Amino acid sequence: MRSRVKKRIWLTGMVVALGGFLVWLDPRGPRDQVVDPDAMAQEPGHVLENAEITLFGETGAIKQSLVTSHLVYTPQTAITDLTSPRAVLFDSEQRQWLATADTGTLNTDTQVLTLAGSAQLLAPDEGWQLDTELLRYDGMTRHAWSEAPAVLQQPPQRIDASRMDVWLDNSQVRLTNNVRGVHPPATRSHQEAR
Repeated sequence: MRSRVKKRIWLTGMVVALGGFLVWLDPRGPRDQVVDPDAMAQEPGHVLENAEITLFGETGAIKQSLVTSHLVYTPQTAITDLTSPRAVLFDSEQRQWLATADTGTLNTDTQVLTLAGSAQLLAPDEGWQLDTELLRYDGMTRHAWSEAPAVLQQPPQRIDASRMDVWLDNSQVRLTNNVRGVHPPATRSHQEAR
């Protein structure tokens, strides 16, 4: 009987030792994984379809409202990627300015909205429209600008320029570099109306 107990103890010891040895040899065992910060910065935190975002200022007034068909938010970079964005921008008097593009990004830390591909900025109250391929808008200062060629039009007038700046609060527009315009003369019916 003593010999059977010895065999069992010896066999149990061998199984435990062999198990420990296999765990030590196993390459799939637990390891400390180093997370690649570049890869982590690319991981989205939210992906939304048909989303609407509203940004408020310190006083609680609406600063920007965005509607997009597809939104991808990456929290590590504070960047929100937008597909077919439509933005309503509010100036200090709460007048609405409309902006659209094919794609866009919103930096939620700086409130800079970048619109790319057939970007438009409309001033419905003034009746003018600005077209460019790349439009940036700083929601803190309410300043829109484009360093790409831009067209400002209020039919039948049209002005082309290499750079454009718009300050929403005072409805000021500045066009610089290669500015060319078409300003048709007043029509006879327009002169008679005076």
